[in-house]
Amino acid sequence: MSAAATHTERFLEEIRREFPSFRLIHKRDDRFSRLIDAALRVVTLGGQREYLTRYHTVIAGRLYVPACWDDEDDLDRVIVLRHERVHLRQSRRYGFIGMAAIYLVPIFPLGLAYGRARIEWEAYTESLRATAELRGLDAARHPALRAHIMKQFTSAAYGWMWPFPGQLSRWYDEALAAIEAESSTGRGAAGYDAATP
Repeated sequence: MSAAATHTERFLEEIRREFPSFRLIHKRDDRFSRLIDAALRVVTLGGQREYLTRYHTVIAGRLYVPACWDDEDDLDRVIVLRHERVHLRQSRRYGFIGMAAIYLVPIFPLGLAYGRARIEWEAYTESLRATAELRGLDAARHPALRAHIMKQFTSAAYGWMWPFPGQLSRWYDEALAAIEAESSTGRGAAGYDAATP
């Protein structure tokens, strides 16, 4: 790889070393993604209309990327890839069927999806950590990032998976405090277990 390779290219190579069968697929070119998009529009009563245009999705060792992927900032793509690598590791840990069951079943598929929330708490904690490492702690603390992440849990984006803002705020504050402590001790991500509510 050339010295001029982007952060994204280098991180994709890191993912491929860990997951040799990993593939990156553009949703716009994928019929399966278009079917999922149609289904999500129906089950969320039109609340999730951005599956193809804004959301990144890991399924069976593949990362399906939205239309905006090619236009995203290099470091923003790495932050997304770090989040999605958590899902790749979860998929390896639980297997395809186990991951699907955790993601879709406990407690309800919509409105109170504790399994999906736990999976996403771990991944969004990594998003916060990656933001702090690549953009600085001020970026990780920024209210706009907090509002964005909180919305993922409480809106139709993920099917209203955990509509409890108070509990989410506690998780967020604890995750941020742990990341700040890592930063101050120079410990980094090694040895850190993702905070969950």
